[in-house]
Amino acid sequence: MRIDIFSDTICPWCYIGKKRFEKALAQRSDLALEIHWRAFQLNPDMPEEGMDRKHYVETKFGGPERARQVYARVASAGSEDDIAFNFEGIVRTPNTVASHRLIRYAGDQPGGQDAVVEALFEAYFIRGEDIGDLDVLVAAAEQASLDPQAVREFLASEEHLHAVRAEDVRARQLGIQGVPFFVIDDKYGISGAQPPDVFLQAFDQLTAEVEIDAAE
Repeated sequence: MRIDIFSDTICPWCYIGKKRFEKALAQRSDLALEIHWRAFQLNPDMPEEGMDRKHYVETKFGGPERARQVYARVASAGSEDDIAFNFEGIVRTPNTVASHRLIRYAGDQPGGQDAVVEALFEAYFIRGEDIGDLDVLVAAAEQASLDPQAVREFLASEEHLHAVRAEDVRARQLGIQGVPFFVIDDKYGISGAQPPDVFLQAFDQLTAEVEIDAAE
């Protein structure tokens, strides 16, 4: 079963969605899964150097009060999945292209993408680090057991740059307007950070379909 997860590394609901998806996977450990993390940019026009967090919040939400209300709801949801969001600790909102390139690079190592995605989420949402910064990205890669020097050299190049941008375009062509978005076997789409039961229903339905096809 193939699962493509369209996500952005600065999307808090994507972090929550990852945790809920993993809870579903833990209940279906017998499934043979091929999981791919796909790029989506919430802010495709973000300057390459990123943006001051305060300015970003004022631009996106119309002011700090509205942002506090929005993030309070997200933090409450995150706490149910053991995520201690530290929104006040975030100083800078980054351009996420480099982080998506790193995730794609990690796809060459079994389990590498999941580990890198988790490391990036922790760096940004828990420690408030700028995941557009080269040193932060290299540290996240090292946390995920990747070779830091090889990652630094990769990020200094433009490898996977066009592929990442193409993935973002493809997502929008598929009609994806928000993330996380899970595409299962190119048949079913699950939008948002849904509860584990939603994933379990999709897994079971696809498994039943495969069994029916095999019996015919």
